[in-house]
Amino acid sequence: MSGEPILAYIKKIKSPVFTTFELSSLSGKSLSVVTQSLSNLEKKGLLLKIYRGIWAESGNTSLSPYSVVPYLFIRQRGYVSFLSALHLYGIIDQIPQTITLASTAHTWIIRTKLGVFFAHKLAPEFFSGFDWYKGDGSFLVACPEKALVDCLYLSACKSNQFGHFPELHFPKTFSFKKAGKFVSVIPNANIRFNVQKKLKKLIL
Repeated sequence: MSGEPILAYIKKIKSPVFTTFELSSLSGKSLSVVTQSLSNLEKKGLLLKIYRGIWAESGNTSLSPYSVVPYLFIRQRGYVSFLSALHLYGIIDQIPQTITLASTAHTWIIRTKLGVFFAHKLAPEFFSGFDWYKGDGSFLVACPEKALVDCLYLSACKSNQFGHFPELHFPKTFSFKKAGKFVSVIPNANIRFNVQKKLKKLIL
């Protein structure tokens, strides 16, 4: 298969990020044939292999690390949260070194060509409070209140995680009452109590 047909299929996807599987399904070609074609285009500098089976066109101005997030979760959903989400909302100025995600799957870390992603496991009952990001890109992100509570939750579960915040700048729209409602659904009573204490300290 020549490079031109594959590039044509890539244009049809209309996304800054795409997968080998998507192109195989769209073109009707086998995964091995598509993979070989993509590898050839990468050698020519036309494509960027972000991670296993995840690709992007080189020089795509709409490409960002957050574009990769939906492709990192195969069998379950995940959303941007913790310090990464707080930074997106301008609540913290410091840019996190890794993009932090929430998931109900096991905790994992993935290093890609666009950045390092760290997914933290949450209890299924606590997996809520997120929606599609309103800015550039198509990915799920926690609301500001849930992002904060997710941090407090993890610090209560693991003392070495999010124990200290950079300086926080809460906008007028931030609702501590809404944050408290997210705390109330934490299934573990001890963790819920510890998170409530941590949240009250931020309010004072």
